[in-house]
Amino acid sequence: MDKKVLIIGLGLIGSSIALCIKKEHPAVTIIGMDNQESSVDFALKRKIIDQKESTIETAAVQADIIFLCTPVKSMLNQLKLLGTLSLKPEVIITDVGSTKLEIIETAQAAGLKTFIGGHPMAGSHKSGVTAADENLFENAYYILTASEDGTQKQVQQLQTILQGTRAKFVVLTAEEHDQITGMLSHLPHIIAAGLVNQSKVFNEEHPRSRQLAAGGFRDITRIASSDPQMWTDILLSNKEALLTLMHSWQTEMEQVSDWIQNENSEAIYQFFYEAKETRNQMPVHKEGAIPAFYDLFVDVPDVPGVIAEITGLLGKANLSLINLKILETREDIYGILQLTFKRQDDLEKAKVTIEKETEYLCYEK
Repeated sequence: MDKKVLIIGLGLIGSSIALCIKKEHPAVTIIGMDNQESSVDFALKRKIIDQKESTIETAAVQADIIFLCTPVKSMLNQLKLLGTLSLKPEVIITDVGSTKLEIIETAQAAGLKTFIGGHPMAGSHKSGVTAADENLFENAYYILTASEDGTQKQVQQLQTILQGTRAKFVVLTAEEHDQITGMLSHLPHIIAAGLVNQSKVFNEEHPRSRQLAAGGFRDITRIASSDPQMWTDILLSNKEALLTLMHSWQTEMEQVSDWIQNENSEAIYQFFYEAKETRNQMPVHKEGAIPAFYDLFVDVPDVPGVIAEITGLLGKANLSLINLKILETREDIYGILQLTFKRQDDLEKAKVTIEKETEYLCYEK
């Protein structure tokens, strides 16, 4: 495939897409751009991209496919600029944003009839071009949303160039995408951030709560650690869907409050029962709107050097940890070491390695 692909924004997603394209289509020329010159130079040195350009005006006119891999608000300005340029007639323009309707409407207003919205549902605790990973999208959902003028042929061409991602492609309308991601990703991020902010005020009155929050509370609010600027852009870009969802959430919480006030045990029980049943029916360890993490628990003795021993074994096996946490340490008994991985196969390799090299018990929950 002898084409030129322009990637604007060489962060984790943009640089990983570049690696996936080069792996499957080595004849493709990848042009890279980023507002951080050091990121472009790194990508060029590591052969993530083949050439660099300093302006969209000079780069876009060369491209057969353009990927916008910048924050949502930056994408909107880039789409308006692309609409003023003399691009190739069959150029395909796509993005990786977490919202779609506003982006597609902006592309249409700019006269970009070959725009196809994209949203790879994958991520990492790492960021930037140095975190580029050709396996980042494997088995993750990659949503495509074509505008009214988008054609099936162009969608297929985009899937072909992205074959190296090994992602599972799903085609949705922009409205459906924003409603689904609003429910499954955006609203949970708002709730998690709200809980953490509420706990900050609570901690001032109850200082010991900070210590106790290190366990389950920290785990269920993990997504509150996301980039604040990115989430500001996402919320404002998905305004209508989120306002509707937040109204429904507030109504449900008011209902729960009434049940507690009136000691309606049957309604409270049913509330938790339905939640339990619904969650139990959800797919286990599948990539979705919120990237999944995989936890391995290891019973380890409370002796010096045990953590270094475990991490050393994982390092020799070339396995990367997202997080490491001690759940319990007491004198003379076993503690629980929680190891968090990005992929299920990394967890399984770690389990085999630890059990082979030590006598420690490993298990998943």
